[in-house]
Amino acid sequence: MDTQKNDIVLLAANREKTIVRTSVIGIVTNILLVGFKAFVGLVSNSIAVILDAVNNLSDALSSVVTIIGAKLGAKQPDKKHPLGYGRIEYLSSMIVAALVLYAGITSLVESIKKIIHPEAADYNTVSIIIISVAVVVKLLLGMYVKKQGKKVNSGALVASGSDALFDAILSSSVLASAVVYLIWRVSLEAYVGVVISGFIIKAGMEIMIETLNDIVGKREDAETTGELKRIICEEENVLGAYDVMLFNYGPNKNYGSVHIELPDSLSVDDVDRITRKIQVDVFHKTGIILTGIGVYSFNTSDDEAAQMRNALQKTVMAYDWALQMHGFYADTERKTVRFDVVVSFDVDRTEALNILYREATALYPDYHFMIVPDADVAD
Repeated sequence: MDTQKNDIVLLAANREKTIVRTSVIGIVTNILLVGFKAFVGLVSNSIAVILDAVNNLSDALSSVVTIIGAKLGAKQPDKKHPLGYGRIEYLSSMIVAALVLYAGITSLVESIKKIIHPEAADYNTVSIIIISVAVVVKLLLGMYVKKQGKKVNSGALVASGSDALFDAILSSSVLASAVVYLIWRVSLEAYVGVVISGFIIKAGMEIMIETLNDIVGKREDAETTGELKRIICEEENVLGAYDVMLFNYGPNKNYGSVHIELPDSLSVDDVDRITRKIQVDVFHKTGIILTGIGVYSFNTSDDEAAQMRNALQKTVMAYDWALQMHGFYADTERKTVRFDVVVSFDVDRTEALNILYREATALYPDYHFMIVPDADVAD
C-alpha cells in the first residue's frame, strides 16, 4: 500500500506541474494578444476587436484561477481533510465560468449599444495582419491547452483549450467583418460583437453546468465501469463484479467500492488475498482506489440452490424495472435466501420491493427472504 501512496503523490505532482506550465503559457500568450488587439481596436475604433481583446483578458484571468486551483487542490491530505483538497479545482472551474459569463454579458451590452448608436470603424492593412496572426496563435494555443488538459484530466484546462479554439473562430469572424468593410464599406463589426458575446456566454454556461455535475455527482460512463469490472473478473475465482460505486474527490482522485461474487468453498485467507490483489491491480490499471470490496457467496455444491436461483431470476427479470439480479445465495438447511436486485429509477423502490417479496414468497413459502434493492448508479 505504501507503493500505492507514493504513486499517487508522484502522479499528483506531475499533474500539477503540467497544469501550471500550460496555464503560464496561456497567460503570457493571452496578455500579448490583449495588447495587440486593444491597440488595433482603439486605433480602428472597432468594438468587435476591443471585445475580442476583453475575451482574451478573461482567458488570462481564467488561467490564473486555474493555477491557484491546481496549487490548492494538490495539497496533501490532513486530519481535517483526510481525502485531500482536490475538489477545490471544481470551485476554481466555477470561478472561471463566472469570469467567462461576465465577459460575455458585458460584451453583449456593449455590442448592442454600438448597434443602437453606430460608429464607423477604420481598419487598415496592419490591423488585418495583426488579427490574422491572432487567429493562428489562438488556434495553436487552443489545441495545445486542450491536449494537455485531456492528458492530465483537468476540466479547467480542457475548458480553456476549447474556449481558445472558439476564440480563433470568433477572431476569424472579426477578420471577415474587417475585410468586408475594406472592400464594400459595410460595417458589420457591432453585429459580429453580438455573435462573439453569444459564444462567450454559451461557453461560460457549459463550463458551469459541467462543473456543477462534477460537484453534485454524476453517473459514471459505461466504459469506466466496464473496464473496472473486466479487471476484477480476470482474477481467479471471481465469478462477477457488481454494485460499482465511484466517489470523486477531484480530478484523478477517484475512490470506489464494489461487490464481488466468490465460491462458498473459499477460506477467509483466500478472500483476503484475492481482495488485496484486486485493489492493487485496479489502482495500477485505472488509478481508482478501491476502499471497500464486499463479497457475495455463491452456492457451488447445492443443486437445489441452483434451481431456486434460476426460478427466482426468471420471475424477477420478468419485470422491466428489474435491471439485474445478483448476489444470490440460498441456505437450504436454514431456509433463507438473499439476493440483490438493481431497480430502475422509473419505479417506486418500496412498491418494487413489496412485489419482489410477494413473488419470492409465493414460489418458496417456507423460506425467509432478504432482498436488497440496489440503485441504478452505473451503466
